[in-house]
Amino acid sequence: MSEPLTTLGTQSCCGSTGDTVRGDASAADIREQVRARYADAATRAAEGEQCGGSELYADAERGELPEAALRASLGCGNPLRVADLNPGETVLDLGSGGGIDVLLSARRVGPAGRAYGLDMTDEMLDMARRNAADAGADNVEFRKGHIEDIPLPDASVDVVISNCVINLSADKPAVFAEMHRVLRPGGRIGISDVVAEDHLTPEQRGVVGDWSSCVAGALSRAEYVDGLSAAGFTGVSVEFTGAYAESMHAAIIRAQRP
Repeated sequence: MSEPLTTLGTQSCCGSTGDTVRGDASAADIREQVRARYADAATRAAEGEQCGGSELYADAERGELPEAALRASLGCGNPLRVADLNPGETVLDLGSGGGIDVLLSARRVGPAGRAYGLDMTDEMLDMARRNAADAGADNVEFRKGHIEDIPLPDASVDVVISNCVINLSADKPAVFAEMHRVLRPGGRIGISDVVAEDHLTPEQRGVVGDWSSCVAGALSRAEYVDGLSAAGFTGVSVEFTGAYAESMHAAIIRAQRP
């Protein structure tokens, strides 16, 4: 058996249902535990609890957002720093949570653009819609669904972003294929996620932490590159940006649909 690895303090995946999801759980078990954990986080953020993560955004960005959106920020990075959004573009945020990245994206793409948020958790969607109303954002839309089956047409968005969510999926090839499908030719992804060093086996990732704490389901750098390349993406890069747990890192992933 692998020696226990050290878990570092993190600022994402706030909330706990009291259960854990290990690496050998079924896809249905994983999805339900993730849903329950984030539903709990949304409820507690709505009640005024700070879940952490908002410090990953600049003061000017935080100043653009309702307080409730900041309290529900559960990501491991700031994908907008690499997405390079332009006026008039359409952007999709996978696992949009309380809506922080959607609202910031909406400001950057302007009234001629559009920002979609996709989430499977009713509590998060309710919060995100309230936050959009409070922010006066009328070029945003939040949809309920799964990132493995995105409810948008083919070639309908310019940019896909995501913040510490893809590691929570039990079917990452489906996620990568769906991102490629909804992107227009020349479209791009700018993703923040937790990524393991290549030497860390899936079994060792399960020792570090459970699935719903963004650890057991994390891909290695090589697995991310290979998975996105197999889905048809080019120019794939994975850049480590900070420690998350031993041999695991917050990372920025970039790629393009040809």
